[in-house]
Amino acid sequence: MPRTAETASFQFNHTMIRVKDPKVSLKFYTEVIGMDLLSEKDMGDFTLYFLAFDHGQNYKSMSAEDKDIARFAREGVLELTHNHGTESDASFTGYSSGNSEPGKGFGHIAITVDNLEVACARFEKLGVPFKKRPQDGKMRNIAFILDPDGYWVEVVKQAMKL
Repeated sequence: MPRTAETASFQFNHTMIRVKDPKVSLKFYTEVIGMDLLSEKDMGDFTLYFLAFDHGQNYKSMSAEDKDIARFAREGVLELTHNHGTESDASFTGYSSGNSEPGKGFGHIAITVDNLEVACARFEKLGVPFKKRPQDGKMRNIAFILDPDGYWVEVVKQAMKL
């Protein structure tokens, strides 16, 4: 169905995934992937962390209210939700990544990079676990790495052809 006047302003804003330990996940997404923490919201029993590639919007200098406005006005945001207590609960086994049986569902998030081989070499050097390296399988132009909670992160070259 084509876009209509009613949907002309719609845009995809964010995806939410649950994480066990926000310190570990924030370190992965900021230091390994290179995203910026846009804002953080303590909601009592849980905390929300919003990340994206800043690309010069300079969220660090904004007020909390301006950060919310800017965050909801853009696309491509990742929301990490931390339910308090999971990080120290030895019996907590983690969340489903959506890629295991039963009931596969959610599959992955994806980032693009200028050079897939250079990015994968960096991930390897940092000790990031791979689900699939570029040389594995038939699709040689993609890789999958795993975040601290086992979520798959697809890594593809910018302007890749399928």
